Amino acid sequence: MSALVEFEGVNKSFKLKGKWLRAVHDLSFAIRPGEAIGFVGQNGAGKSTSMKMLMGMLRPDQGSIRLMGREAGDERARRGVGYVPENPYLYDYLTPLEVLTMGLGIHLGLRGAAAEARAMHWLDRMGIAYAARKRVRNLSKGMTQRTALAHALALEPRLLVLDEPMSGLDPVGRKLVADEVHAFNQRGGAVFFCSHILNDVERLASRILLIHQGRLHADTPLAELLTRGKMVVRYHGAQMENFESGGTDIWTAQFDKSEVAAVLERIARAGGELIDVQRVFTLEEWFSRIIAEKQDENRKQA
Repeated sequence: MSALVEFEGVNKSFKLKGKWLRAVHDLSFAIRPGEAIGFVGQNGAGKSTSMKMLMGMLRPDQGSIRLMGREAGDERARRGVGYVPENPYLYDYLTPLEVLTMGLGIHLGLRGAAAEARAMHWLDRMGIAYAARKRVRNLSKGMTQRTALAHALALEPRLLVLDEPMSGLDPVGRKLVADEVHAFNQRGGAVFFCSHILNDVERLASRILLIHQGRLHADTPLAELLTRGKMVVRYHGAQMENFESGGTDIWTAQFDKSEVAAVLERIARAGGELIDVQRVFTLEEWFSRIIAEKQDENRKQA
């Protein structure tokens, strides 16, 4: 299966106060149809720079970037891609409905009632149909973000590229956006997104790319990460061996993942009521550990 995105040996530097700073160093990875890639790293790690190079907004100093089988700078490469930057710029004198219908006309040749019907469908899916005829200048940051994502999805892309898609969203908006991105991926669309909200990354991604100081330090399936470590089992009932109190008649203990099935059978036989089973190891813990290791290496080399 051919890749939708290919980075090979990509480097990018910027001049700041008379000094050259390398933002991206020897970056290589690929994204294939149906994947959901969470691109994580600290501020200034190179995430947004990489996405801008992918979308042809910046040119790499070295290496190659291919998008949809073409050089990333080729305008034709962006067909089939829905891109939402962290701070999307929409013409503030237009309404969300006009933003979407204009995009549908330009990119898909869809106009009139058909364009308006599709636009309203996606504005409704994003929970902002009620604001379809308000001027963009009067929308909140979160509503502007949802308008931009509705526009991207309305174009029926093969790939979504999202830079901090949850930025400016309240909890309701975050869930709605996450649900729509997940649904797009479940329909077979590929997703390449970066976010500082690691719970959202954990929910949406099938694979994690971790970039630190411009270098790719990890490229790992999420499922592989989350099977590491132990699981916490909690139940309600009488105490059993190896369990400690977690509240009134609530008992908790940690087990290896391979032991959990047998433990659940024990609880059922004893008449206990299972409350939940949660992993101890989380994406946030993994991310924090990797970053701490890299910072420690830098201190030793200094």
